[in-house]
Order: sequence, then structure tokens, then C-alpha cells
Amino acid sequence: MKLGIVGLPNVGKSTLFNAITKAGAESANYPFTTIEPNIGVVDVPDYRLEKLAELNNSKKIVPAYIEFYDIAGLVRGASKGEGLGNKFLANIRESEAIVEVLRCFEDPNVIHVDGEVNPLKDIETINLELIFSDIDMLENVINRLTKVAKADKDKRAELDVVQRVYDVLMEGKSARVLDLNEDEKKIIKSYNLLSSKPIIYVANVSEDEVADDGNSNKFVQEVREFAKTEDAKVVVISAKIEAEISALDSDEKEEYLEMIGLDKPGLDKLIMASYDLLGLMSFITTGEMETRAWTIKKGTKAVDAAGKIHSDISRGFIRAEVISYDELMEYDGSMVKAREAGKVRLEGKEYIMQDGDITHFRHNV
Repeated sequence: MKLGIVGLPNVGKSTLFNAITKAGAESANYPFTTIEPNIGVVDVPDYRLEKLAELNNSKKIVPAYIEFYDIAGLVRGASKGEGLGNKFLANIRESEAIVEVLRCFEDPNVIHVDGEVNPLKDIETINLELIFSDIDMLENVINRLTKVAKADKDKRAELDVVQRVYDVLMEGKSARVLDLNEDEKKIIKSYNLLSSKPIIYVANVSEDEVADDGNSNKFVQEVREFAKTEDAKVVVISAKIEAEISALDSDEKEEYLEMIGLDKPGLDKLIMASYDLLGLMSFITTGEMETRAWTIKKGTKAVDAAGKIHSDISRGFIRAEVISYDELMEYDGSMVKAREAGKVRLEGKEYIMQDGDITHFRHNV
């Protein structure tokens, strides 16, 4: 999962990204040997893995992971190539979702690029650049489709959908606000519009406002109200606190979080919000060699989940032996006891995987 982090100058984006980079996963846990300077890779927190690894004497634990891309270069006019505009927009296009960092704190020592703290204005600045870029693209699409729509019923239907989106963009609204059916979503998805990408607004608050999840912060309330119009997520963090947490070991981290009144780091909240936004979940395989979490979309069938591990397992799929983590824990983590109680199910190709399914795929190739 690739998330692009954006934000205007002096909102805390770099501080947050540096914290993500410091909190990075072990390099052995993901399939590339070098990490570019603008990529931060972090493990998806999952308490189930450690317990299962302990029960199975696993030699290693391999969590799921997320890639955060630090997307730099936004200035007004990015959609027209100003600053690093073209690179900025291309990097967002490659991301599955956008994480937009917003300044929701007052500090006379940190100058805001527009002279005042106004997160809604910051949202408008970035969103408009994405919208302008989408408008330019769709104008070309509309011209092309108009020429062929009279003789092609399918192209007429596509033109109608594209025109609806274009009209919304011309109102200064993002494409994501449109309520489209599944067929319409497929049409729009093919154009990879910037303003249709799912978005998480990260409200960066001061250290003394993070414990109550920003409920006492007027800027956070404004962002939450706006996010409802786009069906977007809002995560409240203090980038400064995240930077401090990322430098601590596990024991120190727990003590520090307890001291400041947090149950988990903001980064963990951001990761889980990303999973929820993109409709993701994890199933688990466990044994002596390793305990591993595999990321899949909600609604994935067993045969497709098997392919996540290896295409041969999907091709030669026979059945899946499945038990949920919670059910296994009811039998003290003993697979033997769970089998005797009839709790280990045999599922076929069409079984819809559930979050926390502990799975063993039987296959024959």
C-alpha cells in the first residue's frame, strides 16, 4: 500500500515523515533492498502475530507494511507546472491514497505560508490544484468521446458519467464527493483522477491537545466537518510527539505514551485509518518457519488470497483450513484442541476471507 503525504510548507509534514522513517520496519520484512530517501516503510501493528509466533515457536515474524511517500513541491499553480508541479502531480497519481497534513496549532515562531493558520484554506489550495489537473484531462476526454458517442451506445454512457464528474469539478469540488454506482466507478477509475483518490486529513495539533483527540481544538472541528462532505478520514496527531516516540525503544515508548495520556502512537492510528479507508484487512499464516500477516481487500475469496502467497497455491487450490484468531484463543491457542472441538473449518474457493483468519491452504500443482 502506497500513501502519498502532502502538505503546504510549515504544517509539520517533514516532521511527521521523519518520524515515520525513524519508526521504519526491519529491511528483511519487505521485498526490496534499498529505500529511496523519500520513502518511509512501517509495519502495520498487529498484536496477534507475536502471540501466534510464541505459540508456534516461529523463527521470525513478518508483519504487513505500508509505504509512505513524501511528496514535495506543491505551490499554487502546480497544475500548470509551477514549482515541481508536474513531478508533484505524477507522484500523487502513483499513490493509492493521499495523506494531507494540516496545521491545526498556533505558534508565533513558525510562520504559516499564508500568514494565518487556516486548515480549510490549506485543503482548498491543495484540492484545487488536483481539481485543475483533472479538469484539463477530462476536457480532452470529453472532446474525444463526443466525436464517437453518437455511433456508440457504450461511449455515450461513458460520456454521461465523465460529464457529471467534470461538472462537479467545475464547481470546485473533488470527484470523490460524487455518489457513483459500481459501473460508474469503474469508468472513472480508468482515468485515475487525482481528486477521486481516497484521502486522510492529518490534523497536526500541539502536544497538549493530542490527548483529547483534538476535541478542544476549533481547527480540528472544522476539518472534521469538511471531511464529512468527502467521506474522508481525519486523524489527530502531534508530529512533534511522533518524532519523540520514534526515537524510543518499546518499553520507553509505552511509558511515554502512558505519561502523556495516549493509548497508542498517532502513527498507528494513521495506519489503521489507511486500512479502513482502502477497505483492507489481514489474514495470517503461522508455523515454525514464520508467522506472517498478508494484506488483502475486504471481500477477497479464499482462492485469490492463496494467490497472494504464491500463484501456484491459487492455481492448485484444493481447500483452505481456517480458524479465526479469537476462536483459536478460546482454546488457549491450541490447534489440536480447536480441531477436536470442530472449530477448524474447511472452506472452498468461494469462501470470503475475514480479518484475522488463520489459514492453511491445501493445494496440488
